[in-house]
Amino acid sequence: MLSRMGHYMSAKLQNKALRATVGGLLARQRRGELQRLNEQLRQINAALRRQAKIESYAPSLSYAPVGGRIAEDEVIVDPRQSELISRLKNGKNFLRNQEPEKAFFEFKTALELAQNLKDPIEEKKAARGLGASLQRQGKYRDAIKYHSMVLEVSQREGEESGNTEAYGAIADCYTELGDLERAAKYYDQYISRLQSD
Repeated sequence: MLSRMGHYMSAKLQNKALRATVGGLLARQRRGELQRLNEQLRQINAALRRQAKIESYAPSLSYAPVGGRIAEDEVIVDPRQSELISRLKNGKNFLRNQEPEKAFFEFKTALELAQNLKDPIEEKKAARGLGASLQRQGKYRDAIKYHSMVLEVSQREGEESGNTEAYGAIADCYTELGDLERAAKYYDQYISRLQSD
């Protein structure tokens, strides 16, 4: 009776070991599939971003006011608005020149100015710049906070410019953090928005 019980326990233990091995193999295989899929999504994301940048370079920008020229003394410019625009441009230049720490400082100042001026469009640009500068520094969790701020401002203001890029950037950050499930969720939203835009 004892030998039968020992044999039974041994078989049960072998069965569990076999299931664990198979489960481990399946998990590794699934992880490999997720990584391949994630890499494909990142390549698609990069290509779509390049294409969107090319197609949407200031399509609705009008360079001259309708109805003729406005006299210089009629234009009222808040010096903070000029500083805000300057900070955003400086931040962009620092990003282009691979200086994300300097870019962060410029975008941080721009964000404070935009919030003080109650300018949601510029607030989103500054938040997007902060997210990008942190992302380039490898500070993905902090970058997610600023990219998410773009979505929050959009929801608050009912204006969605920049949301598509924010979803893609958040997905990229989660990918870098190894959270592929969350990344997939944001990539889905990013792709969905690209298709509807």
